[in-house]
Amino acid sequence: MRISASDRTAVASAGSISQSPTAPDAWTPSSWRGREADQQPAWPDPVALWQMTQRLRTLPPLVLPHEVQDLRIAMSEVASGRALLLQAGDCAESFRDGADDIRARIRLLRDLAVILSDGANLPVVTTGRLAGQFAKPRSRDTEAIAGRALPAFKGHLIHDDEATPAGRIPDPRRLLRGYSRARSTLELLTEPACAQRGGRRDLWSCHEALLLPYEESLVRPDPITGGWYGASAHMLWVGDRTRHPARAHIAFLSGLTNPIGCKLGPTATPAEVVEICDRLDPHRRPGRLTLITRLGAARVTELLPPLVEAVRAAAHPVSWVCDPMHGNTRTTAAGLKYRLTDDMLEEACGFVDVHRRLGTRPGGLHLEVTAENVIECAADESVLDSSSYRSLCDPRLNPTQSAHLVGEVARLLRPTDPGSRPTSALSNSR
Repeated sequence: MRISASDRTAVASAGSISQSPTAPDAWTPSSWRGREADQQPAWPDPVALWQMTQRLRTLPPLVLPHEVQDLRIAMSEVASGRALLLQAGDCAESFRDGADDIRARIRLLRDLAVILSDGANLPVVTTGRLAGQFAKPRSRDTEAIAGRALPAFKGHLIHDDEATPAGRIPDPRRLLRGYSRARSTLELLTEPACAQRGGRRDLWSCHEALLLPYEESLVRPDPITGGWYGASAHMLWVGDRTRHPARAHIAFLSGLTNPIGCKLGPTATPAEVVEICDRLDPHRRPGRLTLITRLGAARVTELLPPLVEAVRAAAHPVSWVCDPMHGNTRTTAAGLKYRLTDDMLEEACGFVDVHRRLGTRPGGLHLEVTAENVIECAADESVLDSSSYRSLCDPRLNPTQSAHLVGEVARLLRPTDPGSRPTSALSNSR
């Protein structure tokens, strides 16, 4: 998507990105430390953790403030219904991924963006779950592997996936390795094989801001807004397990100028969601906040309408995005996690139907995908094969499955009048 100088100047002068979400003197990168922080590892050596975070504070930002500003402008188009958001990528990035693996992932994201744009007849803003998706929340602290209980794998930023007690010990040195891996991934976006077309950015980075000491150490002053921005990614989101309005993750994200997402699962209540909106976007600026629902195929049409109506009544100009994966995870008798493709399509269809019925805008998709030809999701449990299951955590769509799902949903997202394409300040890059 092209962001012109006039676009940037116009939006900034209108006040939509020139203000910090929280007054600069009321928030600092460490403000979250006075609150309860969920899903944080028990670091065995706090001194080593402090040393690693201090080292990160001296390193260059992974993303730049003008890039974050450009994404905010693009996201304001999503909030207004003139563009769609595609968030997609690996469930958990691996430190073992090679350059060719990452290039294949980048190509897949761009292919899916074209499918979504062509099918929906709208520009697409693409944010990849890459260059930072190295930490994972878990519903349980332990997992059973080969008949024994081990600490649950929480991502390579924290420890190894090796199924041994030693491998699962949190290691602060991994923070620096994660930074280095993220930087290498972002550099691949400028290679001739992956370069931004015509010099125009068509892919931004995003990840869940889970590991707060890492995220805090990569906060930098934002000279454009006069506030602070998270320099670990262009867009950050808070997960369903860490979105408590009064706890640390919301407090941390509230002071950043980046576009912010929030995952909403089946336990989210209308009052809680409005409170989250009030904390993350008190100034009600289009493009600031994206609500990503993961409600499950069986309950989306029941649970989504009260949330949408409450947010609309509170006049928050959010973007609504569907994550049809996390609410539809199943487990085989042997303990293998999987997702049925029909469940995912059903939730996405229900998501669009609710918004059409309420007169609000369905804003896009959030998917876990891989460029590998794995079978971790399927039309039927009988075709699952553990030998073709390579995810470090949750099941992902392979290229054929992801293209099919995006194509089907794209047709549903097409404007009511298929002969008209909404006027947008942004043009789609292919």
